[in-house]
Amino acid sequence: MCGIVGYVGAQQAAPILVEGLTRLEHRGYDSAGLAVLAGTGLKVAKRAGRVRDLADSLPKRFAGKVGIGHTRWATHGPANDVNAHPHGDGKGLVSVVHNGIIDNAAALRHRLADDGVDLVSDTDTEVLAHLIARSGADTLEGKVSEALAAIEGTYGIAVLHVDFPDRIVVARNGSPLIVGVGEREMFVASDLAAIVRHTTTVAHLDDGEIASVTATGFTTYRQDLTATAKSATVVDVDPSSYDAGEHDSFMRKEMFEQPAAAERVLRGRLDERFGTAHLGGLNLDPRENRAIRRVKILGCGSAYYVGQMGAGLVEELARIPADAEAASEFRYRNPIIEPDTLYVAVSQSGETIDTLLAVQEIRRKGGRVVGLVNVVGSAIARECDGGIYLHAGPEVAVASTKALTNMFLGFALLALQLGRVRDLSIADGRRLIAGLSRLPHQIEEVLAQEDALAEVAGRLADAESLFFVGRVRGYPVAREGAQKFKEISYRHAEAYQTSELKHGPLALICETVPTVAIVPADELTDRNVGALHEIAARRGPLVVVTHDGVDLGDLEDRSGVQRIVVPRNERELDPILLTVPLQLLAYHAALRLGHDIDKPRNLAKSVTVE
Repeated sequence: MCGIVGYVGAQQAAPILVEGLTRLEHRGYDSAGLAVLAGTGLKVAKRAGRVRDLADSLPKRFAGKVGIGHTRWATHGPANDVNAHPHGDGKGLVSVVHNGIIDNAAALRHRLADDGVDLVSDTDTEVLAHLIARSGADTLEGKVSEALAAIEGTYGIAVLHVDFPDRIVVARNGSPLIVGVGEREMFVASDLAAIVRHTTTVAHLDDGEIASVTATGFTTYRQDLTATAKSATVVDVDPSSYDAGEHDSFMRKEMFEQPAAAERVLRGRLDERFGTAHLGGLNLDPRENRAIRRVKILGCGSAYYVGQMGAGLVEELARIPADAEAASEFRYRNPIIEPDTLYVAVSQSGETIDTLLAVQEIRRKGGRVVGLVNVVGSAIARECDGGIYLHAGPEVAVASTKALTNMFLGFALLALQLGRVRDLSIADGRRLIAGLSRLPHQIEEVLAQEDALAEVAGRLADAESLFFVGRVRGYPVAREGAQKFKEISYRHAEAYQTSELKHGPLALICETVPTVAIVPADELTDRNVGALHEIAARRGPLVVVTHDGVDLGDLEDRSGVQRIVVPRNERELDPILLTVPLQLLAYHAALRLGHDIDKPRNLAKSVTVE
């Protein structure tokens, strides 16, 4: 959450910073601001609203070749001009941008106020600017280090100081920061997207690390200013991946990239000869795989729901207990960490703070944890004992689509490998490999139904509340469908197990509350269809996501029932094909309602604060 970008070099900083902030806007879009250093001192421009509002309001003369910028997702104080970053010390000495939360900000504000400091904003960040300005250290690195020693919480920061006009000092603890290396120019950012047009040679800062960045290079330190050996590496990424191209939004682009993304995550990992999967990145040999007695999956939001799908896959194929849990709650219940449990952390960005903290708790207690992440070099990837890279490509839209699909496929590969060292036969292994190989084309078939799905979505958009229901494999699909619908359409959408309707939720069913029902052709089809009759008997509109050949009885002839048919795969793999049309329903409902699909209100792409 929030975005940081910085530049030091021979070019004017402001245009580069504005471009970077535009590419980071998915990380926060309540307000934005810039600070540049020039011969006349610090210049600051900031305002509530989008980056384009900031760009339109910049003074014509906003020159400076060293600068920092920020786009905000509000935590302390509302979105207004005063609370926008950068924040200063009131005397024009220091400018700071910050991602994260300073837990002891209230105590520090009281202390500063007692010392006569006039704090003008509601933010926690402002205290950091004053601490840096008041430090007696001789260097900017020393001033930042001294200020951070008083801070409790998480941060990714970038700092300018008029007495040190050749540099930016940055620091990280819990919030991502990278340093980008150019030709006699340097960049800093919270996400590669901000600087990918200028460089793909980057160094990832670790927690507790500080970097001093000048036009000719960078030096890294621990917080006590002892040097660390940090080198930059080249990231293999196509800059055009960060453009929407011909699509009207990143979400639509990313939905239609799913077939190609699915092919990438499967490529080189399927072993038809032995009916298994090759996942060398897990760093587990067959004997270690066989010693696993339980799998615990941890994720947040969509990653949690796809983790539930993954747990079902592991139990079905490997026949070992598996479950998924919200990573945000995990460490607060003082979990029992078992030596024969494999913990799996799931995160698109690899920086989700709740999931990262859960990983650190597991490692602190001696557990083995692997990651399913999409970003190479991310914090979770570095913390884990091994992992499966998703190869989905950059995902910009807040609502996850292609990364979620590849998470499911990653779990399918993991379950296949765990199953084949146990009792899953080679014939079943080959059956599943054939099913996985069919999935990219079948996803294309679902996406080809966009026009019909848009018509269904238009009707759903008129409802103030909706239910999404499913059973067993279909329940996490329903949860993910409700998540997508609520986060971009702003309609109240709630997921239930179909079997639980009669235990309370059925009281809300009426002609103005539609139900989206997940009804695959499986062992529970008859039960699911029976529940649909209960809904229809109460005049509830129905959208049924199902397979060809599923008999809905006389429901087919009712005006309030609409049917969406998806291709059928192996029953273990059907959940992801049932999920894809729900993405399109949410997208087109939001489009009909006129919402900003890539930047839904109150949300941001990477959740880096608790």
